[in-house]
Amino acid sequence: MDALNLCLTALASFVTLFLMARLIGRKQIAQLEFFDYITGISIGSIAAEMATELEEPWKPFIAMLIYGGVAALLSIVTGKLPRSRRYLDGAPLILLRNGKLYRDNLKKAKLDLSEFMVMCRQQGYFDLSGIQTAVFEYNGKLTILPVSDKRPLTPGDMDLKPRQEQLFTELIMDGRVLEGNLKAMGLDRTWLDKQLKQRKLRGPKDVFLALCDPDLKFVVFENTKEQD
Repeated sequence: MDALNLCLTALASFVTLFLMARLIGRKQIAQLEFFDYITGISIGSIAAEMATELEEPWKPFIAMLIYGGVAALLSIVTGKLPRSRRYLDGAPLILLRNGKLYRDNLKKAKLDLSEFMVMCRQQGYFDLSGIQTAVFEYNGKLTILPVSDKRPLTPGDMDLKPRQEQLFTELIMDGRVLEGNLKAMGLDRTWLDKQLKQRKLRGPKDVFLALCDPDLKFVVFENTKEQD
């Protein structure tokens, strides 16, 4: 009976955690704010406790609902009232501008000069004189505005107007034709088979990935065995 209860509470924990994740929203780990990160760890810990709690599983269940509900509520509040984000997540801090380092803002960001230099080097700036402004964002990342004559040359600087690149759509993935994408592109299997034949491929099974843009630029990666 205990084994059955354990299976049921573990399953309930998994389902609840899944629903909480969908409620709060999806972000990559690198995009999580500090509060989101701590909340995620807390909910995960409570879910693990719930999975093994046989006597009173409703207690961690309620705790998960509270954590998830508060996180979702704060997400709604910051979405409706952008100014509230300043109080919940903090405000961006200018660390360097016009050749001046701001010691107080470095302290507020809890960064020392070595850490600041590392963050600059990670973005390719080994010479601080090439930086016009460096801003420490509320998500812990450093945003850099280079000095005008130090930034990379762009086509606009040369009065050039390059053609806008288009997004590619997957037509074949791991040997399987994505019929919906093919139809959305206004194409059919006859066109696709012709493209494969021109590249001396017998069919979709010989393709690992095939892409196509609105200009019908067709790119194929063959399904070959990897060499050690």
